[in-house]
Amino acid sequence: MDHHVTLSRRVSAPPASVWEVITDLDRAAERLSQVTALHVVSDGPYAVGTRWRETRRMMGASETQEMVVVENDPLRRTVTEAVDGSTRYRTTLLLESMDDASGTLLTVTFEASVTDPGRLQRLALKVVGPLGTKLTEKSLRTELDDIARAAEELARG
Repeated sequence: MDHHVTLSRRVSAPPASVWEVITDLDRAAERLSQVTALHVVSDGPYAVGTRWRETRRMMGASETQEMVVVENDPLRRTVTEAVDGSTRYRTTLLLESMDDASGTLLTVTFEASVTDPGRLQRLALKVVGPLGTKLTEKSLRTELDDIARAAEELARG
């Protein structure tokens, strides 16, 4: 069973500024309003294999997940994953340069896959699925707005 949401937003900053905001894990908690804490657990620059523990505030509660970069094409695309029990969360951020090269189209795709859900879990997902999609969309929109705000500020110097 899968849950899938894709949203895009124009950012008035070049892809390099957007990329810097996305990959600067040390400043994520100050730039992203839903992130309350972030601790990098791997060494080196942002790349495939980079791991961190991220605590987010969602729907009035805090939840911590260990994230890992599973795909990375600098300045263009990054994919992170987290696993919680039988659920795998996958987030893809895609950066596309706008025609004038001073702007970026930022697209986020969030996927949640449940492997081998039980009958009760399938029923619960069917019942709360539409609400879950709306809450995910709201959360992703906030994330895109936060990234845009930070990237535009960075681009202005």
